[in-house]
Amino acid sequence: MKKIAYFLLALILLPLTTSCFEDTNWEKYKEWRDVQDEWLNQELKKTNADGTPFYEPVVASFDKNMIVYMHYYGDRDANRDNLIPLYTSLVSVKYHGRYYNDEPFDSSYSSTDSIANFTVNGVITGWSVALLNMHVGDSVKVIIPYNAAYGESGYKTIPPYTTLIFQMKLKDIVKYEAK
Repeated sequence: MKKIAYFLLALILLPLTTSCFEDTNWEKYKEWRDVQDEWLNQELKKTNADGTPFYEPVVASFDKNMIVYMHYYGDRDANRDNLIPLYTSLVSVKYHGRYYNDEPFDSSYSSTDSIANFTVNGVITGWSVALLNMHVGDSVKVIIPYNAAYGESGYKTIPPYTTLIFQMKLKDIVKYEAK
């Protein structure tokens, strides 16, 4: 009889305990997500003068659920023979980071030399995807959905569920030597 009572008590308490683990940020940031989703949908409808899509969806080779949207500036043929970084490469990048509403949150231009060095595997997934699809000398605008950025937790001043937009230029692959 005691076993049945404990079992019934467990059935009653189970929904109460699992609700403690639900993602409270999901509802808290609903309006933030909705506004960004609408902005992204509008942004992805943009076309070039010739009618082709302005952004190219780029899927990570290592995770088919990670997609970023890239727009290359300038003549890509001019850089097509330049190096492409590896996942473990140390790269020099110039960048501006902002939110969907053009509010800036980070920039390499705020440092003294305006170039930042990063390892491709040491940055958010969206940056890795973008860098692995760039040649030295390429300049891009890249839109990184929240799941390829800081996800549902955010980071420092970046709120959860935030889509990030970067203007990036891959300047160099540091210490690369042709052998």
